[in-house]
Amino acid sequence: MLSESKVNILLVDDQPENLLALEAILEDLGQNLVRAMSGEAALRHLLHQDFAVILLDVQMPNMDGFEVASLIRSRERSRETPIIFLTAFSTTEQFMFRGYALGAVDYLIKPIATNVLKSKVAVFIELFRKTEALRQQTAALQQQTAQLETINTELQMSEERFRSLSTCSPVGVFVTETSGRCVYTNPRFQALCGLAEEACQNWLQAVHADDQPEAAATWSDYLQGGQEYSLEFRLSTPAAAPLWGHIRAARMLSDQGKFLGHVGTIEDITERKQAEAANARIIREQAAREEAEAANRMKDEFIAILSHELRTPLNAILGWTHLIRSRPCNESTLANALEIIERNAHSQAKLIEDILDVSQIVRGKLQLERHPVDLAAVANAALDTVRSLAEAKGITLVLQFDPNCGLEVVGDAMRLQQVIWNLLTNAVKFTPEQGRIEVHVSAVEAAADSEADQTPQQWAQVQVIDTGIGIEPEFLPYVFERFRQADSTTTRSHGGLGLGLAIVRHLVEQHQGAIQADSPGRNQGSTFTVRLPLQLGQSPAQPSRPSTVTPATTSLEGVQVLVVDDDADTLAFLSCLLRTEGAQVTAAASAIEALEILNSETPAVLLCDISMPDMDGYTLMHKLRTQMSDPQAQIPAIALTAHARLSDQQQALAAGFQRHLAKPIEPRMLVQAITQVMRP
Repeated sequence: MLSESKVNILLVDDQPENLLALEAILEDLGQNLVRAMSGEAALRHLLHQDFAVILLDVQMPNMDGFEVASLIRSRERSRETPIIFLTAFSTTEQFMFRGYALGAVDYLIKPIATNVLKSKVAVFIELFRKTEALRQQTAALQQQTAQLETINTELQMSEERFRSLSTCSPVGVFVTETSGRCVYTNPRFQALCGLAEEACQNWLQAVHADDQPEAAATWSDYLQGGQEYSLEFRLSTPAAAPLWGHIRAARMLSDQGKFLGHVGTIEDITERKQAEAANARIIREQAAREEAEAANRMKDEFIAILSHELRTPLNAILGWTHLIRSRPCNESTLANALEIIERNAHSQAKLIEDILDVSQIVRGKLQLERHPVDLAAVANAALDTVRSLAEAKGITLVLQFDPNCGLEVVGDAMRLQQVIWNLLTNAVKFTPEQGRIEVHVSAVEAAADSEADQTPQQWAQVQVIDTGIGIEPEFLPYVFERFRQADSTTTRSHGGLGLGLAIVRHLVEQHQGAIQADSPGRNQGSTFTVRLPLQLGQSPAQPSRPSTVTPATTSLEGVQVLVVDDDADTLAFLSCLLRTEGAQVTAAASAIEALEILNSETPAVLLCDISMPDMDGYTLMHKLRTQMSDPQAQIPAIALTAHARLSDQQQALAAGFQRHLAKPIEPRMLVQAITQVMRP
């Protein structure tokens, strides 16, 4: 059992020896003895502490015991504290009456009898303890009573709140037994579901007939599993259109954790559902609009690329034609010029053929002839037409097929050759020098495309496998789409319209075949696989290549000109033309090479192509104007480009060029433009 706490006893005497004597007498009681050597000190102790008894000397300077007692009794906190007067004088009745009037409980005459003092003080200690215990019990009882009253009040308010909230709630509320049977529904529930409280046995009665099976199944799972329930269903109401309700439910537990049943809500979310439907419609419309805008952008890019691809060979053709017609040429120069003209003419013819093919495909006018075709022979013929292109880049071409395997399909031989030729020229274009291209022709067995017919079917398969730059995974799904190229910027490294593979896919599908592109990724090569039923077929087209260029006239005598163009034919043509005019020409095959030249030379005029790999003409001009010092930064510049739209001209002038000349370049106009930009 814990020992009782000590109580305070106040000893008041102006003589230290008297205080020591009192402490010695009362020490055995084991209480907390507090000293005060004046009335003022005693009153200070009484401000913060309660005492079981006060032993108060009567005769003290400044303030005697009676005055101190009077002040003690005047304070609420110490009014009932017992006071025993201590005095060294014999008392008269008047003296004693005055003390008792001030609240004294006793008088003790000094010297004080030890046993008497101890017994009297002990009585007051016990009385103090009992009084304190009774006070604490009373306070505790009062606190409990107050708490009970508060709890009752809160319960009443809670019930009133629940009734009020339930009645006024904007959501339907239902309460069920542990089995799931409804025992309470609020007015909003009844209004939403069209069910009176007494008629509602289960909230499932309110669910639309089409949603009943799912609602019943999920509610059954909830009753067995006990997880929180939250689902959306249509409600069957008298209204013409069904409402949508969001049903939530949870288990009810008592404070002791006992399962009491379920409480749930039904919220009308019809407006939200209508808004979601409207939003979905807007998103679909926006997606369609964005798709249309993307298609328009692709067409715009295609137009720009088409302009570039047509004007670049035209530049070489017209340039060399002008030189041949206007100046005598030796046999070597004339032969080189004719070869370049022919090569670029073939390139333009191929572009035009592709455009016409796409036009026919779009209009559904592309017609096929149907004859038995030896696919291996077609592949071999296509291979022969691209062999010179491959040899020019040091690319190894390999044809692999089983001569004993019959690979006869029915189709258009020319169109089938066009398919294989397009795939081969594509592979040559995207395969670096010293690469390898393999053509595998074989018969394979695979399931038919029809889900109803799973019988294995014999196919003729052509695979074109290269060690080229590969195809990025994100571009693979679009590789056969019209107007789509992995790189359509002015820095693209490979030409073309982005039509060849779209034409190939259409031709293959016209032969009831299929084509697939595969690539492990960037710089890991690619594989194009064509499958044709061993009863059908298709055919090829003709390739093309770039060009080179030569001479002109004289009127730029001694003018230093830097010519920048990644196309070798155009670079040769411009260099020859300008030298014929008397200019001193420095040729650069890239913007990076041009920057290196400009670091050490200051030409009078810069002629620069726009579409170049790695760095385009706009970037070169920006670096020249902003990063180089005078006089290089002030060199007059002319943009020579196959991008010939008005916006291209504006962009060139904004980039820092003084003039914009569209390819093909007319020599007289070029000389005139150089003369004009050199004027102060």
